[in-house]
Amino acid sequence: MTPGRLNALTDGVVAIVLTIMVLELKFPAEPTFGAVLAVLPLLAAYLLAFIYVAIYWNNHHHYFHLVPRVNGAVLWANFHLLFWLSLIPFSTAWLGEHPFMSGPTAVYGVSLLMPALAWWIMQRVIIRAQGQASPMRAFLGRDLKANISLLLYVSGVALSFVAPWAALVCYGVVMFTWLMPDRRIEKMVEHG
Repeated sequence: MTPGRLNALTDGVVAIVLTIMVLELKFPAEPTFGAVLAVLPLLAAYLLAFIYVAIYWNNHHHYFHLVPRVNGAVLWANFHLLFWLSLIPFSTAWLGEHPFMSGPTAVYGVSLLMPALAWWIMQRVIIRAQGQASPMRAFLGRDLKANISLLLYVSGVALSFVAPWAALVCYGVVMFTWLMPDRRIEKMVEHG
């Protein structure tokens, strides 16, 4: 099958995840700036999570330009990714309610680590399905950015129990490294 239906499903699940996250936002209790400050941690957690989900959606859109055919294994790998993305609203809400606390910061880190692992697995499944001449394999190479990201997530989870602020810095560094989709994919697709 072509990746069109898989992309449509992914679009729908991402839209639902983002909707759930925005529904978790709370209005300030009073019409004062102090009340706005009280909900600022939840807004910050929402912003980070929104950007993370957007990064996955952007990269999914770009990477699937390299996937002309989808098999059952790729479909299941994509569902695996979507499962982990669907848990981000839970960890985001908990972190927003309890900022800089070890448990919520660690769970938030795990909720970011698991989609990264699922993404890595999905790439490997695609490469295996495409065979030796895999465009995905040619594009990824050693994939240093993804490997460093996984290391930063694991470090962040560990740091959550010692210095939650440092864990959040690790998660933020990963986010900033992935903000722009890799333009090499667009060039590969253009030059076919």
